[in-house]
Order: sequence, then structure tokens, then C-alpha cells
Amino acid sequence: MKNSFMALASVALAVVAVLVVIAGVALSPEPARAEGSPAGERPLILRAAVTVDDNLVRLGDLFVGAGGKAEIGVGHAPAPGRRVVFNARLLYRIAQAHGLDWRPLSIHDHVVVDRESIVIDGEEIERHILEALVDKGVDPGRVTIELGTPGLRLHLAADANPTVAVDVVAYDPRSGRFTAVVVAPSDDPAARQVRVSGRLHEVTEVPVLADRVMRGEVIAADDVEWLRLRTDRLPSNTVLDADGLIGLTPKRTLRPGQPVRVSDVRRPIIVPKGGLVTLFLTASGMQLTVRGRALEDGGQGDAIRVANAQSHTLVEGIVTGVGRVAIPLPVAPAIN
Repeated sequence: MKNSFMALASVALAVVAVLVVIAGVALSPEPARAEGSPAGERPLILRAAVTVDDNLVRLGDLFVGAGGKAEIGVGHAPAPGRRVVFNARLLYRIAQAHGLDWRPLSIHDHVVVDRESIVIDGEEIERHILEALVDKGVDPGRVTIELGTPGLRLHLAADANPTVAVDVVAYDPRSGRFTAVVVAPSDDPAARQVRVSGRLHEVTEVPVLADRVMRGEVIAADDVEWLRLRTDRLPSNTVLDADGLIGLTPKRTLRPGQPVRVSDVRRPIIVPKGGLVTLFLTASGMQLTVRGRALEDGGQGDAIRVANAQSHTLVEGIVTGVGRVAIPLPVAPAIN
């Protein structure tokens, strides 16, 4: 009987202990979390970098886990296309001011804030300036433009209308120099006005090679494309007509997209230096032939020096075909 009573008492104590544990868990206070971090979300984490698309930087841009305070503005965003750095001291002050439980781990903690933008690049600015210069008598197809500010770019707000207006302030046709005011967006009275200067240069359309052509290869029509280049930068003997390339062969390997000089190409060699040729001499309806040896390379129509194989006399003739050289008759002196 005594043993049965002790057994029941042990069971009762065990049940009470379990209830106490359960009650303790249920009644224990909720663990503390960072201010501004809603229940169930991860604690505050500092971002390394962020891109914003309007005029404000918000708590949620700087901290992950800002919860309901994420949309609170804490500073002005940089201008479109620019960036600003929030350092550790500033971040701590912002966190304290808005009741966030965050401290920097080191003085090197920071957040880089970039402002999203629409970019108006230099090529588009040049196009609008050329269009504005049409009223000044400029033919855009015959000139190229050089801006005084290389790499000029305009950054507009992400929600802006990407339009450009140009007002030509001055233009000198003799020198090609101009000054203009560029406004973007063109429909925004508060838009920034940028003063731009530059110069127009005459261009010439020249034939260039579309791909690399090796020495000895014959240039075909589909090897040639056209390129507009500044006239003042072309060598004086630049090939200006496609016929100056098609059917010819480079004296050396030629790169694509580069102007070709007349001296860079020649007719394909059909009489190699040192090769045996047949010399033709036509006189009084008769044609004489003799064997010879070419002393230099020759293409169709080239004048080359040839040695007579029998007499070893040196003569000059015109290449008329493969292995064929015509010897012109000497011109008789005039008789008074």
C-alpha cells in the first residue's frame, strides 16, 4: 500500500513539473528585437550599395529589415547619374534618430547610393546639334561634328521625358566653329541648360576593305565598303574610287576599315620576276618573237625591264598577258 502511494506521488510530481515547464515557456517574455524590425523578420542589416530612382533616400534603402519605417525619408538623393556615400557616423545618427537598434561594426561601414538616370549620350547630342545647324546652311551628310567636351553625357531623372532641344547661339561657316545651348528634357522649364561648343569638319566617303586582305589576294567587289572620314585627315594619295581597289592586289596585308593609299595596291602579278616570257615585236605587219627573262614583277599593263635570252640585251616592254611582253617600236627622230 505504501509503495502504491509513493508511486502515485511520483507520477503527480512529474505531471506538475511538466506543467510548470510548459507554463514557463508560455509565460516567458518575447525575446528583444531591433527597433523597427517587425516580428518574424531578420534583424537590421546594412546594405553595401543601392540605386534609387527619385529625390529621396529612405531608411529601407540603407537598412534591410527597417519594417514599417522603411519608407521614411532620411536625406536627399544625388543628382541623376551621380552617387553619394553615407558613412558610418551618418548612418549611426540616422539609426538613432529613428529608433533603430543599429551600431556600426567599424568606422569603415558605409552605403553607396547611386541615382538611376536616363542617359543622353554624346552621339545623340551631336545629332541634335547637326539638325539645328541645317537652318544655318549646313549639309549633315557632308560634315562630321567634334564637340569641345569629349565624352559629354546628360543624365535625366528616371521618370523624365528624354527629349532634347538645341539653340544655336553662334556659327562661323569659314572655320566651322559653333556654340549652342542644349536643354534636356526640352519640355521642362526648370531643365538644366548646357552650353556646348565645337567644330564641323568636312568628310569624304572613301572605299575601304571590309575584311583583312593578304598580299597577293585579288580584291573583289564584295571586299569593299564605304566609310565617311574627315577630309583633312586623309593622305594625299588615298584611293577615292572603288575601281582603284577592285581587281587589284595589296603589296602588303591591308587591315579593314582603313583608308587605302594608291601605293598600297597594284595589279595582280602575271609576270613574276625571274620568270621566262615571250617578247613580241610588231613591225610592218610582221610579228617577231623571242624568249626573254623578266627582271621585275609585272601586272597587266605594267612597264617592266626584260633581258633578251639570246643577246642578253635589256629592253623595256608592256605586260599584255601571262608570260607575254610587248616591245614598243623605237620612235623615229623627226626630220625637218
